[in-house]
Amino acid sequence: MNQNPSMLMQLVPFVAVAAIFYFLLIRPQQKQLKETKKMLDSLKPGDKVVTRGGMIGVISSLKEDEVELEIAKGVKASFTRSAVGAVVPAGK
Repeated sequence: MNQNPSMLMQLVPFVAVAAIFYFLLIRPQQKQLKETKKMLDSLKPGDKVVTRGGMIGVISSLKEDEVELEIAKGVKASFTRSAVGAVVPAGK
């Protein structure tokens, strides 16, 4: 019976490290992925967006996995949906 508390005390640091990793690394990353997916699913024509590469444009059309951006008057470029980094708020 003396070995059970000793083994339990050896496992406590490993459990604590696992909990710290979960709450500081894994959980925030999952939350961020969920928010990004929600943003990409809600894209619509007319939204002003910034790509991950820094290109700013207005969505002119959407396909399943593609976004067509008008980056200048009459200049359009196609990107994958995952290339969109953020939607610019309407007031900016």
